Amino acid sequence: MVKKKKIPMRKDIVTGEMVPKRELIRVVKNKENEVSLDPTGKKPGRGAYVAVSVAVAQKAKKERTFDKAFGVTLTDEFYDELIQYADHQQARQELFCKND
Repeated sequence: MVKKKKIPMRKDIVTGEMVPKRELIRVVKNKENEVSLDPTGKKPGRGAYVAVSVAVAQKAKKERTFDKAFGVTLTDEFYDELIQYADHQQARQELFCKND
């Protein structure tokens, strides 16, 4: 019998869906209350996840999702960076289309 690899799942904070971790973008708030994107997934602090989707990132900006989740006020520039990063990652996923 072949053991299947267990895929780590996380909840998309915008849609509420459980999604494989590798299909999400991690956003982290550190002890200094600074919120940033975490491409490595290893930054220390409280993390929240959002799907690699421009539409979902735009919805997060519209609803100020990370402001509410982390109890801080974020700039539009943060959300614009998130949207741009989601666009880049979405394009990479489509280009390299990994079917593991």
